[in-house]
Amino acid sequence: MISRQVFDTEHKQFRDMVRKFLKTEAMPFHEEWEEQGQVSREVWSKAGQQGMLCPTIPEQYGGVGADFRYNAIVTEEVARFGLTGIGWSLHSDIAVPYLEKYGTEQQKKAYLPRCISGEIITAIAMTEPGTGSDLQAVKTHAVLDGDDYVINGSKTFITNGQLADLVIVVAKTDPSAGAKGTSLFLVEAGTPGFEKGKKLKKIGMKAQDTSEMFFDGVRVPRENLLGQEGMGFRYLMQELAQERLSVALGAVANAEGILQHTIDYVKDRQAFGSSIASFQNTQFKLAEVDAELTMLRVFIDKCLELHIAGQLDAATAAKAKLLSTEIQCRSIDECLQLFGGYGYMWEYPVARAYADARVQKIYAGTSEIMKLIIARALMEQ
Repeated sequence: MISRQVFDTEHKQFRDMVRKFLKTEAMPFHEEWEEQGQVSREVWSKAGQQGMLCPTIPEQYGGVGADFRYNAIVTEEVARFGLTGIGWSLHSDIAVPYLEKYGTEQQKKAYLPRCISGEIITAIAMTEPGTGSDLQAVKTHAVLDGDDYVINGSKTFITNGQLADLVIVVAKTDPSAGAKGTSLFLVEAGTPGFEKGKKLKKIGMKAQDTSEMFFDGVRVPRENLLGQEGMGFRYLMQELAQERLSVALGAVANAEGILQHTIDYVKDRQAFGSSIASFQNTQFKLAEVDAELTMLRVFIDKCLELHIAGQLDAATAAKAKLLSTEIQCRSIDECLQLFGGYGYMWEYPVARAYADARVQKIYAGTSEIMKLIIARALMEQ
């Protein structure tokens, strides 16, 4: 394992704390959460008490004003342990930053302290049935009626959907204006007309509460507009680099965790009178996976450094997301093969990782969208 220069001593101490927390407060319960289809609210509250939620939020709103490396550590350790039910990265890295950057002072004071403590769990409702990655095709609309916006439409595949107390809803305020007609709204759970659908049953990430959402004449005050009307699409585009970096950080850490698990397994497993680890094929496959992950780790850490410096552009973030998720899935597949039939059993972490990882190439922009972003940047040179 190469030394990671991007982190200093304080970051390493924080990582040790996060690991200990996850080993005691999450790992023993994750199988139960898989059966329930969501994690407990208690683990959110405990994480908030430990400063693990939204560490970048300034002190004036109850945060510690840390840099994004602390977010990265939480994302990596959750992924390394395969705790895919825990939606902290969606909360801390994606949803809450919209509120911090584009919210009014009143909105920030009302919501940010409770987002940090874990009292409020957030979600962001972008994806709609039939639209997928095409955010410009959003059909959910919001019409100003007096001092209220009235929201109608539906969303799907919403992470933290069941637990969410506050949802950032992407809606069209001017359907004729294309992307410039998109706005963001803050909608609280329990608002009349806002209904959460069933928990969606997925191939993997079974402990992650992923839901449909329905908005039928939902009235929210004008003050619930997040940022300026018509600026929603621009806001989304500006924040996607951090979202894709977050996915990439988790992808590498998860693959590294499965590689170590596989190394431990092949050393213990016997076949044909010898340890599986003694077979040249096993050694070569593990060497290939390790070499590729080492290369990827260096690149993703560089992307993290660029992001901290405010220099991570859209094309580089797309490369990070594309490469990390493709390599993650490929690496886990190679590792699973070394487990033989046991690798197909749900009780083994490699089986869970294989199922959980597949969606990484889909959400936060599909691999095909990432290629399109990269290609456009090449054509503009």
